[in-house]
Amino acid sequence: MMSQTAALKPVDRIEITTLVDNYTDVHLESNEWVRRPPRRAGGTIPLVTFLAEHGLSLLVTVWHGAKRHRILLDTGYTGIPLIHNARILGIDLTEVEALVLSHAHMDHTGAMYRFFENTSIRVPVVVHPDAFLHPRFLLHKDGAREYFPKTLIRSEFKTRKIELMESRSPVLLCDDTVLVSGEVRRTTDFEKGMPNAFLEKAGKEERDSIPDDQGLVINLKDKGLAIVSGCSHSGIINTVLHAAAITGEKRVYGILGGFHLCGPAYEPILDRTIEELQKINPRLLVPMHCTGWKTMTLLAKAFPSSMILNSVGSTFTLSS
Repeated sequence: MMSQTAALKPVDRIEITTLVDNYTDVHLESNEWVRRPPRRAGGTIPLVTFLAEHGLSLLVTVWHGAKRHRILLDTGYTGIPLIHNARILGIDLTEVEALVLSHAHMDHTGAMYRFFENTSIRVPVVVHPDAFLHPRFLLHKDGAREYFPKTLIRSEFKTRKIELMESRSPVLLCDDTVLVSGEVRRTTDFEKGMPNAFLEKAGKEERDSIPDDQGLVINLKDKGLAIVSGCSHSGIINTVLHAAAITGEKRVYGILGGFHLCGPAYEPILDRTIEELQKINPRLLVPMHCTGWKTMTLLAKAFPSSMILNSVGSTFTLSS
């Protein structure tokens, strides 16, 4: 645990590898920012390929001098793509030093136990305490409820002997080179979260602001912050502003992850979100997962040189 101001060490290089996302495309080309997996390693097109699902899991690797650290952000939905895709890429998941959960929703936490079962490692799981709130549901206009499955149970961590690190505040990991944002302060006047998300607490229904939403913040030496989000239910602009506030670093070099701007409910804030992102002006912008197709096409137009389409198996490199 830590105070509100983070002593985050700058790193020399960052690699972010997509193990789980909603999209896969073997025809995408590599460039200076992203390395796509080869279609025909050794000259032959393989019989196995990458799997996508509605979910997200990112392997984040940082270098500080000669030392390397690895963290897994989220696990995806089912665990099938996570384990399968890591094997194709030749990634050893036992090298992960911590698992950070961006929030409780099943498309980010559903494969957590499968991850531990397949790796036989016992690294700490960093999570906001409100990730254990239940029941949570979506309330539709016709009054129908759509309940989220309960994927996180405190007693299960104890039974499986998995270390649980609960914190609302930012947490430094990996010799102070990676910062978990903790609960994101909501400061913008237009990012209102999921409008139809509710929860039951003490027998009463209330709006679910998804306070357990959090992401990763890394300081790239001489360049600025790399911000990695799960869904950004707090709002992607709130997330960026929060990262700058808790680190004292105002430069933002890269923003990667889910922005949760999918569907008609978010269309009223798309223009404002893009305007604010243009003010931030990141060198690299990689919307993923729940960002939404319409939002991605708008971002591609607004950021023709900095936005890159993600795909399962892609590795993004940010160097100082």
